[in-house]
Formats: sequence, structure tokens, C-alpha cells
Amino acid sequence: MEKVISGIRPTGNLHLGNYFGAVKSFVKMQDEYDCMFFIADWHSLTTHPTPENIRRSVRTILAEYLACGIDPEKAPIYVQSDVKEVLELYLYLNMNAYLGELERVTSFKDKARTQPDNVNAGLLTYPTLMAADVLAHKADKVPVGKDQEQNMEMMRLFARRFNRIYNVEFFREPQSYHFSDKAVKVPGLDGSGKMGKSEGNAIYLCDDEATIKKKVMRAVTDAGPTMLNQEKPEPIRNLFTMLEIVSSKDTYDYFNDQYNNMTVRYGDLKKQLAADINAFCAPIREKIMAYQADEDYLLRVAKQGAERASESAHKTLSEVRQIIGFRAL
Repeated sequence: MEKVISGIRPTGNLHLGNYFGAVKSFVKMQDEYDCMFFIADWHSLTTHPTPENIRRSVRTILAEYLACGIDPEKAPIYVQSDVKEVLELYLYLNMNAYLGELERVTSFKDKARTQPDNVNAGLLTYPTLMAADVLAHKADKVPVGKDQEQNMEMMRLFARRFNRIYNVEFFREPQSYHFSDKAVKVPGLDGSGKMGKSEGNAIYLCDDEATIKKKVMRAVTDAGPTMLNQEKPEPIRNLFTMLEIVSSKDTYDYFNDQYNNMTVRYGDLKKQLAADINAFCAPIREKIMAYQADEDYLLRVAKQGAERASESAHKTLSEVRQIIGFRAL
């Protein structure tokens, strides 16, 4: 069975875009692949979070993964910083990663431009830490968005370079697993683009009913259609995309017909959409709250996940040390 590994930075709550864009697919993948999921708390250090924020965010993401249906018996969930072998592999990969190639990575250049006062070594070597996360487990596939493809290319480069330098066929080259033809792209509520934390246009899985309604009622609309069966502009198309995701087909068809015959009332549409989003989120929200209240269980899940991940990474690092010339672990 092919091995799949994926991580998420603990930077806040999961939103509908995360769920339909990746997490729903993770739930399915855990029955089809040998999966491991981790919470990338080391990666989050590039933005200097407080200790309290790290601990709270790790617990939040863990509870939300579980609430969405990740089964830790099928797919271990672990905290990145609990698997120390990854740091050792990160060191070895950095020894063979070159400044020029790291500086050319688009995500580094973007970060350096947007946060010029915090261009730290962690940002520069993000691709090598990402590679260590994956190569430590000899994963076959990595679920990533298109924006991570360059980092995946770097990962494959580091794997080939290690094999060439030490004249071995040790690391396989992990392949990108894209959800583009499987996952739903959830639009934001600001009338453009996709749903995201930084854009401030997201509905979170833990949002309560009042919060969801408030956000949806503020969604961008226009003055209404001016011709029969006219094409929907982006803000309105986004609302209908949301309807298609969370509402019944009858509900979608009802408002779509109203739009096409120029009788649609956006206020009514938004009220229905808010109710349907809440109906979708409510059972997940209840599970999130239940998991967050059971901290002992969360600790057990993280510990068991770390034990399984450490066993996998330990085997890899023992072999890496021997290949390089160090005493095995």
C-alpha cells in the first residue's frame, strides 16, 4: 500500500475551504492508503507565535481533525515536534542544499517581500524541513496545493542529490497528490477568490449559528439580475456555489430558477444558505467541542501518533546515518 503523508500548520481553526479542499479527501484516503497526518508546529515558528498560541493551536487542529473523521487507528496524527528524527534529517539535507536554489523559491521571495523585518533562516530552509517531514517516512505521495509544487520539486531534488552523493538508491522521489479534480473549491464571502484565513472571508467549522448567519448576511451581492437567464457575476456565483455545496438540490434549483426569472431576493437566499451551512457544521462543531473538552484523549492520540511516526522515522535515520558514515541510531 502506498504511503501518504500530509501536514497542516497550526495557524487557526479549519474552515469550510479546508474541509472540502483537503480534509474530506483525507478521510477517504485513510481507507485507501497508508496515511500519516501531522501538525507542523516547527514550521509555525517562522512567524514567532507565543508558546500559548502554539499549544492552543495544536490542540485545536487535533480536535478538528478528529471531529472531521480522521481515525487515529487508521491514520496516525502526530505533532511534528514530537518526532526528533525529522530535525536530524533536516540538518543532513541542509548540508546539501545551496543558498542560490533556496533563495529562488517563490514562496521564500514572497515572504521576504511581505515581511522584510522577519526574513529568517527558517523561511529560507522551509523546503528542506518540508522534505525532511516526508523523506523521513519514505512517503510515496504528498497531498499539496498547486502553490506547493515548487517545494515538492525541491524535495525530489534533495532526494536525488542524496542518492547521487552517496551512490545509493535510498530515497524515493515523492509525488504530488492534487485534489483539483476531486475536491470542491469553496469561495470566500467577500465576492472573489477562495475561502482563506488571511483573506478574512472564511466560515470556520467551529463557528456558532449566530456567527455563521452574521457572516453570510454580510456576503457581497449586487442589485440583482437585469435580464432573464443572465450569467451570474462572481459575487453571486460564489453564493450559488456555496448553496450547491451545503444545500439540497431542490433548494439550489429553487433559487437558481428565481435568479433566472429575475425574482430572486438575496436576503431570502442568504437566510437559507446560513441555515444550511449551520446544519452542515453543527454536528462537526459538537464533536470539536467534545474532543477539546477531553484533553486526556487528545494527549493519548498525539502520543500514539508520535510513537508510530518515530518508529518509522527512526528506521530511516538509522539507515541514513550508516550511509553517511555515522554510527547507526
